[in-house]
Amino acid sequence: MDAKIFVQILEIAFNKKVSDVHFEVDNPPFFRGKGQIIRSKLPNLTAEDTEFIASQIMAHNNRKWEVDQKEFDTSFSLPSGARFRVSIFRQRSHFGIIMRVIPAHIGSFEELRLPPVLGEIVKAPNGLILVTGPTGNGKSTTLASMLRHINQTFSYNCITIEDPIEFLFQSDKSCIIQREVGIDTDSFASALKAALRMDPDLIMVGEMRDTATIESCLMAAETGHLVLSTLHTQGAVSTINRIVGHFPPDAQEIVRQRLADILVATVSIRLIMNKSGEAIIPVLEIMRATTTIQSCIREGRLDEIEAHMENGRSYQMQTLDQHLIQLHEQEQITMEEAKRLSHSMDLERKLMFTN
Repeated sequence: MDAKIFVQILEIAFNKKVSDVHFEVDNPPFFRGKGQIIRSKLPNLTAEDTEFIASQIMAHNNRKWEVDQKEFDTSFSLPSGARFRVSIFRQRSHFGIIMRVIPAHIGSFEELRLPPVLGEIVKAPNGLILVTGPTGNGKSTTLASMLRHINQTFSYNCITIEDPIEFLFQSDKSCIIQREVGIDTDSFASALKAALRMDPDLIMVGEMRDTATIESCLMAAETGHLVLSTLHTQGAVSTINRIVGHFPPDAQEIVRQRLADILVATVSIRLIMNKSGEAIIPVLEIMRATTTIQSCIREGRLDEIEAHMENGRSYQMQTLDQHLIQLHEQEQITMEEAKRLSHSMDLERKLMFTN
């Protein structure tokens, strides 16, 4: 492996619009396309190959691999403008590298097949908006699209705190400041504290990873700012439980009260194969914090939230199953794919009931 071949592989990945590139010892490079892992026809990588790739990425970021370091997250870009989010790790004493392709174009809601209600949600003058879902299901892309809409619509001072910076923004109607953890700041929590002194209207936090970051996000929303962030949770109820569960038992009731006061919406996203097998499309659960849902959060009646979402069409809310049923009725997805993604054991019965 040399620098020329490494760049060629990345250029192919970027131009072919795959989502990820994997470099692991004793295997050829793998690509992920349309949700599937694709084994390339290139030679197997050696330990020297993956060490070379890791060193190229570290040098690109003016960093050195520490002796006791086990993993490192960063970004990488090519002269052509192609950009990647990178995870470097150790496996069986060798380096492994997975590189997520970052699209050059930040898609609009329409281009990404996201519902227009997201534009309504980001009109909130303050509070907390959360985009959730498993890794690799479009949280960052959805968040970027929401920030694009804000940038084109509102005159805000927007501060993003990311690890690493993924999508690059040019200020339009809004002024956008992008800070990267590890390069521009030491941590999410310290950057959030500093952001409050930077005249913000909106703060976007790449991920609420720990209690300190969650507490800082809650405080920023409570002090009159609009805060956008992500969590690795699969729905509104699990998101609320995850946030509350980060705090000691004797503080959890107060956290629920605070969350009920500031939560604007949760948008939970999953990706699913379309009926033709040629494209991946998003499936969304959308919960908006109506007065009824605020009461459920405050009083710990979280088991009632899904029913309120099902009945909240006038607020443009929907459950995951409702969106799956809609896509199936539009003949965009198969029943098998819908059942695979559904949280419910009786999706077919729900579908029959709607017909």
